[in-house]
Amino acid sequence: MIMIFTRAFFIAFCLLVSLPAFAQGGFLSFERGSESKTVAKNIVVNGSERVDPATIISYLKIKPGDEYSQSDVSDSLKVLYETGLFADVSIRQEKGDLIVDVVENPIINRIAFEGNEEIEDSELASEISTHTRSVYVRNDVRNDVMRIQDLYRRTGRYSVQVEPKIVKLDQNRIDLVFEIAEGPESRIETISFIGNESFASSDLRDVVASKEDRWYRFLSSNDRFDPDRMAYDEELLRRFYLKNGYVDFRVLSSNAELSQNKESFFLTFTVDEGERYKVRSVNVDVSALPRINADDLKETVVIDEGHWYSSDDLDATIDLMTDKLGDFQYAFSRIRPDVRRIDGEDALDITFIVEETPKVFVEKIDIKGNVRTLDKVIRREFDIVEGDPYSASKIAKAEKDIQGLDFFNKVAVRRKPGSALDQAVVEVDVEEKSTGEVSVGAGFSTADGPLADLRIRERNFLGRGQDVLFATTLAGERTEFNLSFTEPYFLGRDLAAGVDVFHITKDLQDESSYDQRTTGGALRLSYPLSQKLRQQLKYRYQTNEIDNIESTASRFITDQAGSRTTSAISQTLTYTDLNNLINPTDGYRLWLETELAGLGGDAKFISAKTGGTYFYPVTKSVTFNTMAETGAIEGYNDEDVKINERYFLGSRSLRGFEYGGLGPRDVASDDSLGGKYFYRGSTELTFPTGLPDELGLKAHAFSDYGSLWGLDESGANIVDDNSVRASVGFGISWASPLGPVRVDFATPVLDEDYDKDEVFRFDFGTRF
Repeated sequence: MIMIFTRAFFIAFCLLVSLPAFAQGGFLSFERGSESKTVAKNIVVNGSERVDPATIISYLKIKPGDEYSQSDVSDSLKVLYETGLFADVSIRQEKGDLIVDVVENPIINRIAFEGNEEIEDSELASEISTHTRSVYVRNDVRNDVMRIQDLYRRTGRYSVQVEPKIVKLDQNRIDLVFEIAEGPESRIETISFIGNESFASSDLRDVVASKEDRWYRFLSSNDRFDPDRMAYDEELLRRFYLKNGYVDFRVLSSNAELSQNKESFFLTFTVDEGERYKVRSVNVDVSALPRINADDLKETVVIDEGHWYSSDDLDATIDLMTDKLGDFQYAFSRIRPDVRRIDGEDALDITFIVEETPKVFVEKIDIKGNVRTLDKVIRREFDIVEGDPYSASKIAKAEKDIQGLDFFNKVAVRRKPGSALDQAVVEVDVEEKSTGEVSVGAGFSTADGPLADLRIRERNFLGRGQDVLFATTLAGERTEFNLSFTEPYFLGRDLAAGVDVFHITKDLQDESSYDQRTTGGALRLSYPLSQKLRQQLKYRYQTNEIDNIESTASRFITDQAGSRTTSAISQTLTYTDLNNLINPTDGYRLWLETELAGLGGDAKFISAKTGGTYFYPVTKSVTFNTMAETGAIEGYNDEDVKINERYFLGSRSLRGFEYGGLGPRDVASDDSLGGKYFYRGSTELTFPTGLPDELGLKAHAFSDYGSLWGLDESGANIVDDNSVRASVGFGISWASPLGPVRVDFATPVLDEDYDKDEVFRFDFGTRF
C-alpha cells in the first residue's frame, strides 16, 4: 500500500513540474514566429585574415543593438557560406556579444594539370571556371572536375579519372593540381540495328555518322562514341527512311553500352520501319496568288506520281518552287506541303499550298564581314541594284559568283524583311581569307622530272580584286618564269584586262633532239557576251629559239635552228555551265580558240581549236566525264608551220603515250616532229575506292583516244598518218595534306610501231 501511494505521488509531481513546459510549447505552437529574442550588444569577428570584419558583419542578418532569434543566426550562417569565402563559420553568444568565428578559404596561387597528353593545358584551363588568385571553393572545383571529364569524353576517353590535389602554401595560399589519368580511347566496336527488314544493317551503318572502329579511320573521330553524334544518327536514319518512302518510320530506342574495361562501346538502334508509301497524285494550289499560273509551278515538281514517296524530292520541289516564285518577285513566299494518307492504301496525295505574300523589291544590299575587300568588289557581282524587283535566281547567281572570287572562306547571301512588306534587304555575310601567297613547291612528274617552284601571288591586291602573280618553275625538263597582272573590272565594267610576261626553256632532247627558249609577253581582255558565254581577246609577241640540236637530229629539225618571232592576235569563246568551277560533277564547258600570226614578226599562220567537256553525276559519289577537242594550224604566204608552232600529243593530253610519242616522226633519228592537225578525246569514270571519304582517295577508269598528223615537209624517213590511237587505264588520286597526288596506269590498245608508250604516269606537287 505504501509503495502504491509513493508511485502515485511521484507521477503527480512529475506532471506538475512538466505542465509549464507543455503550456509554453503549446503557446509557441499557437503563436508561430514568436521565438525568444536576444539583444546583440556587439558583434565580434574572429579568424578573418583577408576579409575585413566590417565586410563580414555587412553580410549578417543581425546588426549591433538588434534583437535576434535562432532563425536570424541560421540565416546569417547561410549567407556567409554562400559567399564562398569561408571554409567554416560558427556564430555563438558570449556575455551579450555575438561572436562570429570564421575560417577563410585559401587563395589559389597556381593551377596545374598533370598526366594530360591528349589535351593541352591551355584548353583545359579555358574549360574550368576556377582561376588563379581566386578563392578556393570546393563546389566549384568539383564542377571543374566534371567539366574536364566531359571534355575527355567528347574525345572518346570514357575511363578518364580526374582527382584534384591541394598543395598548401604559407599565408593561406594553395596550389591546385588536377591529376588526370586519361585512359584509352573508347571506340565503337559494333553498331547494331533491330527491327530493320527493308534495309540491311550494313546499309544503315553507311547512313549514320557514327562508325565502327577500323584501322583506316586514324584521321577521323567518327569511330569514337559521342552522345550528340548518336542523337544526330537518329535524325539521319529518319531522313533516310523518309527519303525512301517510309513515312511512319520511328526510332524506338538508341542505346550505348560501355564494355567492362571501358575501352569499347556497343551501339544499338531499335527501329520501327512502318509501311512504304507511293505517291498517288501531286497538285499545286495557287489560289492565294491569282496572278501565278499553277502550270508554271508544276514544272518545278520533281515528284513522280506512281513512284515511291521521297522527302528529298518534297524538299527539292519546295526549294524550286520558292526560287520560281522569287523570280516573280515573291521573295518571302511560303509553300506548305499537305501530305495525306489514303485510307486502305499505302499511298499519299500531296498538295503544295502557296500562301499569300506581296511582291517584293530590293530595298538594300547590306554587305558585312569584309574588312579588307572593298564593297564594290562584292557589289559588282550582283545583276540587281537597290530598287530593282527581287529575283531569286539573280541572288543565287550572285552568291555563286562571289564564292567564285575565292576571296572568302564563307559566303552567305540571305534575304530579310525590309522596312515595308514589299521591301527586302539582301544581306551578304562574308568571311575573308588570306589571298596572298608566298609559296615554295617541290614535286615530281614523269613528264617534267623533279621540279621546284616559287610563287608570289596576291589575288585580291589592295582589296580591289586585282590579281598579281610572279611564278618560277625549275624542272628537269622545263624552266619557266611568269609575271602577270589582271584587273577583273577594267574601266568599272565587267572587262578583265591583263598583261603577261614570260620566259620558258624546254629540254626536248628525248622527244626531238633540241632545246627551245621562248621569251615574250601578252595583253588580254575578256568580257561576257551572255551570262554563261565569255570572250577573250589576246595579243601575243614572243621570240622562239631552237638550239643545242643533236648531231644525229633529223634534218627537218636542223633546218629550223635559230630564232623566230611571233606576233599574233587570238580570240577565245568559252561557254561554261558547271555546278562547280574547281571540282565539277555536273554540267559542261565548250570552247573555241582562233589565232592569227603575221602582224609583224616571222611567223605567218592561222590556227583554230575547239572542244568541250561534259560532267554527269551517275550517283552522288560517281561522276562520268567525257572530253573532245580538235585543232588545225596552217601557214599562209608560202610560209610553213615551224616545229615550235605545231601540236604535240601524249602524256597529259593522251595517256598511254609519251609526250610527243605519237604523230609524224623521222624514224631514222627517232625524232618527233609534231603535226598540224589533231583530235583527241577522253572518257573517265570517277568513283569511290571503298575507303572512308575522309582519306581523300578517288579511283578513275578512263579511255583516251586521238590522232596527230600533217607536215609541210616529206621525206623517205618520215612517217605521217592519221590512224587512230587509243588507250585504256585506271588511276588513283589523293587529295593529300601535302598536295594533290595522282598515279595513272595506261596501256595503248591502238598504236603504231613507231609510237612511244608511257604505261606509268605519276604527278605529285606540294606547297609549304
